[in-house]
Amino acid sequence: MKKVLIIGANSFIGTYFANDSAEYEVTEFDIENEDIETISFAGYDVIFHVAAIVHQDSSITDELYFHVNKDLAVAVAKKAKAEGVNQMVFMSTVKVYGENTSLDNPWTEQSVCNPQDAYGKSKLEAEKLLLLLADGDFKIMIVRTPVVYGQGVKGNIQRIAQVMRKVRIIPLGGIHNKRAMIYVGNLVYIIKQGIEKQISGVVLAAEGQGYSTSEFVCFLKNSSSKKILVLSLPKLMKIFMKKFRPSLYQRLMGSMVLDNTITQHKLKLNLPYTPEMGFQEVMDSL
Repeated sequence: MKKVLIIGANSFIGTYFANDSAEYEVTEFDIENEDIETISFAGYDVIFHVAAIVHQDSSITDELYFHVNKDLAVAVAKKAKAEGVNQMVFMSTVKVYGENTSLDNPWTEQSVCNPQDAYGKSKLEAEKLLLLLADGDFKIMIVRTPVVYGQGVKGNIQRIAQVMRKVRIIPLGGIHNKRAMIYVGNLVYIIKQGIEKQISGVVLAAEGQGYSTSEFVCFLKNSSSKKILVLSLPKLMKIFMKKFRPSLYQRLMGSMVLDNTITQHKLKLNLPYTPEMGFQEVMDSL
């Protein structure tokens, strides 16, 4: 039985992994409140690094993003390599590429990276330094993820789901974009495939090319116990958002499409869960 140490206790992805990994001996380490020098990595097969600052907040300095997302990750990797760990799995993000794509020009594992914020930049810098440490005895698997959904998800999906718990009509129909997403159960499946195959390098997590805003709203609607009417987004509301709330407009109307064909072939993926299952978890957990 492989021994896996999760760096970053009580995280959304780490907690799901721990609860869904009876085949591994899993331990969690709270890097926020404990120094990594206080724990020995000897005897662990895999270090699963999920600790990060992910939320966009103007009160968080760029220096803090880089310290937590880059410096701590590299320190963990160096310690793991020195103490004989076989593999490190590093949770990264598709924001290393940038913010949006066109519908017909998806990001792939080999796309040029052009991050636009401190979160994406710090993750990309961490990736580069971590891959320099990889060799035949120490594998580094970089997992780039889009929006992850499931029980306990935070962010925009949670906010929209909460609104749908309270209202009978939601004006988010008729939107024909594509946003890459992945259910946390499918993400953990991909991570475990990478662990079993001792993968090193970049892995891109995706469920097809994603869903339109209207499609995932309908997934949530169909998971609700009450009748909800999804109407087309009024043209005036689109104009208002584009002018006065451009970031919200991009999240709701813009596209971010992935093509992870290389990852599918490398890991021989056959995702076990449907989006309906994941969005049902979102609604049930509110």
